[in-house]
Amino acid sequence: MKYVGAHVSIQDGVFNAPLHAMKIGAKAFAFFTKNQRRWFGHPYSQEDILKFKSNLKESDISPLHILAHSSYLINLGHPDKKSRETSINALIDEVNRCDQLGVRLLNIHPGSHLRELTEVECMNYIADSINIVLSQTKNVILVIENTAGQGSNLGYKFEHLAYLINKTKNMQRIGVCIDTCHLFVAGYDLKTKKKYEDVWEQFNKIVGFKHLKGVHLNDSKNELGSKLDRHESIGKGELGLEPFKFLMADTRFDDIPLILETADPSIWQDEIKLLYSFSK
Repeated sequence: MKYVGAHVSIQDGVFNAPLHAMKIGAKAFAFFTKNQRRWFGHPYSQEDILKFKSNLKESDISPLHILAHSSYLINLGHPDKKSRETSINALIDEVNRCDQLGVRLLNIHPGSHLRELTEVECMNYIADSINIVLSQTKNVILVIENTAGQGSNLGYKFEHLAYLINKTKNMQRIGVCIDTCHLFVAGYDLKTKKKYEDVWEQFNKIVGFKHLKGVHLNDSKNELGSKLDRHESIGKGELGLEPFKFLMADTRFDDIPLILETADPSIWQDEIKLLYSFSK
C-alpha cells in the first residue's frame, strides 16, 4: 500500500502538523521539528508533545509514515570544525525532538564542501558527524536525502549515498530518501519505463532498496542533468506524469512515506488524489 502526503506547516505549533496533513487527505507527512531558519528552538513542553500525539491519533496516520525534515542550516561536512560541531549539535537536538514526539525518521541533507575540500574529505566529515549524532541519541533513523548537485552539495550520486551508509557504524539507524526532482536534474532519467527501471536497478545495486525509507515526490522545473533544484507540481514539469505513474504502481515503494514538496501547496490535496489514481 502507498502512503502519500506532503510537507506540512508547523505554524502555531508543531502539534498542528498532523491536523494539516489530515485536511489534505494525506496518509503520510513531513514537517520541520522547529523553525528551520534557526539553529535551535524552544524546547517542547509536555503539553506540545501530548497534543502532537493526540492529533496524530486523530489523523489516523502512523508514526511509521512520518518523515521529519532537519534544518537547511545544518552542514555535516562543513570544512570548519567549529561550524561542523554547531551542525552536529543542532542535529542532535532535532533527533531528540523527533524521539520526544515518537517520530522515527528524520530526513537530512548530506552536506557541502563549500569548494574547500575534496568530495571524499567532505564525505568523511559527514560520515564522522553522522556517527557522533547516532552515538549520542537513540531510536530515530537518519535518512540521507539525495541532492540535485547544485553548488557544492554532495549526495547527487548513488555512490555518495552508499559511501555514507557504509561508513555508518550503527546500520540499524541509517537510510536514504530519494527526491525525484533531485534525481532527475542530477542526471538520472526516469521518463520512460526502461529508463525508470534502469535507474532503480542502479539504485538497488549501489545502495539497496533495504535502505530506502522515504521518497520526495517532485516534478522538476529544469531539464535532465541541469543540477538546478527547482521543484514543480506533479505533471507540470520536465518529468511529466509517467514517472509518477510508474512509481505508484511499483510495489518497491509500498509502506514508506511518499512526500510532496511540490511548488503549489494549494493543490496538494488534488495531487494526492491524482497520485492515488495511478495505483488503482
